[in-house]
Amino acid sequence: MIAVTARAAAVPARILGSVYAGNARAVLGRGITATRSSNWLVVLSGFLEPVFYLLSLGLGLGSVIGTIDTGGGAQLSYAAYIAPALLAVSAMNGAIMDSTWNVFFKMHFSKLYEGMVATSLGPFDVALGEILLALLRGAMYAVGFMVIMQALGLNLAWTALLALPAVVLVAAGFASVGMAITSFMKTFQQMDWVQFFLLPMFLFSATFYPVTVYPVPIQWLVQALPLYHGVELVRGLTTGVLSPAMLLHVLYYLAMVAVGMVFTTRRLKALFLS
Repeated sequence: MIAVTARAAAVPARILGSVYAGNARAVLGRGITATRSSNWLVVLSGFLEPVFYLLSLGLGLGSVIGTIDTGGGAQLSYAAYIAPALLAVSAMNGAIMDSTWNVFFKMHFSKLYEGMVATSLGPFDVALGEILLALLRGAMYAVGFMVIMQALGLNLAWTALLALPAVVLVAAGFASVGMAITSFMKTFQQMDWVQFFLLPMFLFSATFYPVTVYPVPIQWLVQALPLYHGVELVRGLTTGVLSPAMLLHVLYYLAMVAVGMVFTTRRLKALFLS
């Protein structure tokens, strides 16, 4: 069994050559150790934000709004409508926090990656390890939020169990692309563009109301945004309103992961091995 596992682990190393040493777990382990000494109030802030939105809008404003038509004939309470969207947002927040600001600091101030690639680690080890760390944070946020949804009776179908791997996929997509984008950033002022993009995406990606309220050209624009696909995927799973379009949402995030990993690896190689 050990020999088989060793041969299987050696396959990606042979394919990726000098950029991968097969030791991304060292980067992940270092990140987990460092996180233990972090300011946990800062860590919790990313989790609590969507919870506050759910309590204030879903339960508060929802009592005034009533039910929402999902477009497939299903009528949902407003809280049940926005809760899965905020679940996707929770996964996004956790992944983005680690893959942007934390990566930026490690890259430009602590010079951590420069030291890592000076060892036997390759750029793909660093990229994969950091993305897994961001993925872990996003998954933790999502699991915590889903527990709150369950306590409030907002998981309406047994397929809500599948929302857990779905939000992990959402977190992986944002973590991969987030780190790739961050690798091009040079100053803290440029990092403000991340929030400049995330805020309108959060507000307009069918998070709080159906995308059909927009004119058709705006609907196309919203449907091109990554969060929209996460919202629709998770909402379908938690409410039991399933459709073949959900496969497109999954493919969208798989493409995000692939593109993000490729660009991040290339950037780290160009920055530290050229």
